[in-house]
Amino acid sequence: MTDVDVQGAGSSQGTLVEQWRSASVDSVWLRPGDWFTPAVVAIAESLESGMDTAPAAARLGSARALAGVGITEAIDDLAMLYRAAGFEETPTRALRALCEGWSAGQSDVRVGSGMRDPESGLGTVDYLSQRLVEVYGKARESQQRVRDTHCLVIVDVSVIDSDVWQRIARNAAVGAALKSAYGDTHPMAFLRDGVYAVLVERGPDMGTGLATLRDHISDRAHSMRVGNLTRQPPRVWVEALPDYHAYAVELLGTLQR
Repeated sequence: MTDVDVQGAGSSQGTLVEQWRSASVDSVWLRPGDWFTPAVVAIAESLESGMDTAPAAARLGSARALAGVGITEAIDDLAMLYRAAGFEETPTRALRALCEGWSAGQSDVRVGSGMRDPESGLGTVDYLSQRLVEVYGKARESQQRVRDTHCLVIVDVSVIDSDVWQRIARNAAVGAALKSAYGDTHPMAFLRDGVYAVLVERGPDMGTGLATLRDHISDRAHSMRVGNLTRQPPRVWVEALPDYHAYAVELLGTLQR
């Protein structure tokens, strides 16, 4: 964002936008060059003037989706705006509008490889199936059984609801929690709303790790203000892998239903 962008709004809004941008880029935003959109000025003006921010939040959500920004990053960015403005929490109405706008914008985005779920930021089942090909191949080379070396950790936080923003916020929160807990070294996938899988190596610390993961998911859900939208406590269990890749694909299909 340039000084001209900031000055395009009133001076107070410009100050808030710059404070927001600085806080977001320093903490949650991935690519500083694509942060600015006219929608950020609109929501800053609404907030500064005491107006309802929901319409501007919906516009911001749509703009973020069209720019290829994930929903988790968009939610965290919105939280930075409210913190910059002196609020302790992001209002649920604004969060809902952001998610709905993002969903509407996402419907206009052409998904390329089909290997990433846009709501959770995790891989798809196709992605996880492909990574399992590698695991089974290495097991054959070393004459080991995959069921002895690896397993799937399944996370289920699903609850019954039909609200699009609740679905998006829930998947975003758990996707962020799983990526934070496991990093980039573990293949993971979105199976269906509220249900996710992580491919892990078996080891002596798995039990402790699962308990920590439950706490991690709950903490992330509460920090994103979606704790009431997830099963409490989350269901986390280990799913053994079969001896053949084809059967593993069938297992993933069963877990999707």
